[in-house]
Amino acid sequence: MSPDLRTRLGSVHLDNPVLTAAGCAGTGRELAAFFDISRIGAVITKSVMLEPRAGRPAPRVAETPSGMLSATGLQGPGVEVFLQRDLPWLLSRGGRAGVSLAGSGVAEYAELARRVSEAPGVAFLEVNLSCANPSDQGRHFTDDPREAARVVHAVRSHARSDVPVFAKLAADVPDPVALAEACAEARADGLSLVNTVRGMAIDPRTLRPAVAGGMGGVSGPAIRPIAVGCVYEVHAALPELPIIGTGGVRTGADVLEFLAAGASAAAVGTVNFHDPSACARILRELEEALTEHGVRRAADVIGAAHRPMGEPLGGAHAPGGA
Repeated sequence: MSPDLRTRLGSVHLDNPVLTAAGCAGTGRELAAFFDISRIGAVITKSVMLEPRAGRPAPRVAETPSGMLSATGLQGPGVEVFLQRDLPWLLSRGGRAGVSLAGSGVAEYAELARRVSEAPGVAFLEVNLSCANPSDQGRHFTDDPREAARVVHAVRSHARSDVPVFAKLAADVPDPVALAEACAEARADGLSLVNTVRGMAIDPRTLRPAVAGGMGGVSGPAIRPIAVGCVYEVHAALPELPIIGTGGVRTGADVLEFLAAGASAAAVGTVNFHDPSACARILRELEEALTEHGVRRAADVIGAAHRPMGEPLGGAHAPGGA
């Protein structure tokens, strides 16, 4: 008998805990040629902004040890195209839509939340807080718990009440738990941990930055221990808040690791670029891993790393329990 993979992100019920990470699968079109996107828990879309953006000039991507450095600059066609073309396409294929929002100010986030949450079929919103705050010398919103909380409060206040709001946080901040607590106080319905980690690579041939603008975001297996650590610490501090774990997921065992740390689901990112069928494979591997552990329900693993040694896996121990 196959294990029960169902999980919950608060009020959102998912068939399984395997999602795509924002920015790594577009709106599902790129992956749909390789597997049925309706089979995974949800597609978290590339971050949507109010107006079209060309993004940064090339080069935008560079390979790093066990990962990737990217600096795309939030390229996209804007919210109108997303609502009229991309979201309907995803829903027509049976996909669950988690929509990532990115803004250049609190008012822009609020307007995006209102417009996107009113669209039929949006399962949840993910607030990308790793955006430059023009009122704070261009620092990211996620760098300051008070500014992050302002954005989350605005999104929660303007989004439809039945559409959950997840705050996506960075790990390279002074205190990830304090940041998470500030977002929870601002009425975030859940958290997504973590975004890319800021870094840089130098091209050894030119001795110049490998991506335009110099700095970029590091993703891939190199950051997974950082992401798992953040999930573990935040779940310990806020055990009732559902978490999406993100960062370096390549295998079903990696998903299991995030669940044990306290996540209710795990998002697959960088691996999609060289293995576009990865989500389907990871879902199979997760089933196999649960079977090997003798676990009947994926939800029973959530938070397992926080329990006393020897305690059997069983029962819903976290808000993500099915």
